[in-house]
Amino acid sequence: MTDDTSKRRLGRGLAALIGEMDQPTGSDQTPKTSADDSVPIEFVQRNPRNPRRTFDEAELDELSRSISQHGIVQPVVVRTMPEGRYEIIAGERRWRAAQRAGLVQIPVLIRDVDDRTALELAIVENVQRSDLNPIDEAEGYRQLISEHGYTQNDLGDIIGKSRSHVANTLRLLKLPHKVREMLGRGDLSAGHARAIASTSSPERLAEQIVRKGLSVREAERMAQRDGEAVVEPRPKQPPKDADTIALEKMLGDHLGLNVSISHKESGGFLRVDYKTLDQLDDLCRVLQSAHRPQ
Repeated sequence: MTDDTSKRRLGRGLAALIGEMDQPTGSDQTPKTSADDSVPIEFVQRNPRNPRRTFDEAELDELSRSISQHGIVQPVVVRTMPEGRYEIIAGERRWRAAQRAGLVQIPVLIRDVDDRTALELAIVENVQRSDLNPIDEAEGYRQLISEHGYTQNDLGDIIGKSRSHVANTLRLLKLPHKVREMLGRGDLSAGHARAIASTSSPERLAEQIVRKGLSVREAERMAQRDGEAVVEPRPKQPPKDADTIALEKMLGDHLGLNVSISHKESGGFLRVDYKTLDQLDDLCRVLQSAHRPQ
């Protein structure tokens, strides 16, 4: 499978990819993957590179009760590992809930894929189901970019999101650790986090958002006010002596423009203000004529 083909398939979603992988391929028409199967649950292990890191305990208990009554409706997608074991590609939540329900066997779809494709599938499945919190989603994107050479445009094509969504999600990883934890727990939304990401004190603002129960729009206004509050006023210039004021007036009269001089012991600068391009042209002519040979 070429990179381009893989990305097109992933762009159509996990279900489409699974359907295609069940079809015969190659000259001998031998499928690359097995049909639905059932394996001992103790032989199945989580993927340590799975972008999803957090699982809601109440949701796991609810799913466990459902599995106890109806079994696992959708198989867990796995790949083969050494010593007869299987690593989860998609469906870790179902696997965890099945363990709580006391299942001995679980239905699986076995896929022969490499590390990169396994990570792609995990991200696609979780993003399409909205199962990833924003930080887990950002970590998954970061892995694909840093370890597999993906661009933000590539990721947008794969997950069916815009490039700006990918870029804004990756920005969340620059937030302080405490704010990322609040995002992971669901105390903050991605919209809240984006609103305060560029401020000087995102941790303080995040605490205010949670404490006051602010909407994203309210958080944006608060972040804007905070940014205005931290703008430092320009330092006051010391009063100019009479000689400097006189020199400014003389030059200003000669040039027909406003002139400002700032002088210190170590040097200074001279500033000439103009309002139109014609005034700038006149100033250039004056300066050129001053150096013209007589």
